[in-house]
Amino acid sequence: MDKLGKCAVFVVTGLVAFPALAGTAAAIEIGTPAGNPAIIGQMRDADLQTLRNQIQRQQFQQQQQFNREQDRRIAPPPVLEVPKVKPTCQTQVFGNSYLRSCR
Repeated sequence: MDKLGKCAVFVVTGLVAFPALAGTAAAIEIGTPAGNPAIIGQMRDADLQTLRNQIQRQQFQQQQQFNREQDRRIAPPPVLEVPKVKPTCQTQVFGNSYLRSCR
């Protein structure tokens, strides 16, 4: 990857990470490890993989949300009709009065 491409990746990574870090500190210093360029390359590869994973998670969540909205539009939830039990009432005659007993 050329130098311009690597710089672009760091800028994009910084823009993605900035909202998460905005409330944590007023000033943030970013240091690079001195010495071995292989270590720097490995860190960049790890940062790129982290960025890819974040983007994939966001895309997956957006796709799931879209699918759920589409399912709601296509098939609204069914209205369930629950059968009701009618009370069984009996009227009994005792002389001049009626006695009603319901179960």
